[in-house]
Amino acid sequence: MDELNGRMMACQILVTGLIARVANEQRDPLRFLTDFRDEIRAVVSGVNIAGMENTEQVRQVAQRTVDELFSLMKPPSTE
Repeated sequence: MDELNGRMMACQILVTGLIARVANEQRDPLRFLTDFRDEIRAVVSGVNIAGMENTEQVRQVAQRTVDELFSLMKPPSTE
């Protein structure tokens, strides 16, 4: 489990770095980050989670993870 958590953290750091790099190349980096975060949150909200009794809990954890990634670059929205 520790190895899996380490790999997940490494992936999160990599994704955060890639997003930040792309954002820095945009004319309006803050707008790009806001739009991209909103798109990712929409995907998490709409994805079909099967095989679990409490899918809403899984969805909430995924939403918090998205917010944590983007909070490294800007505060999460209140939406």
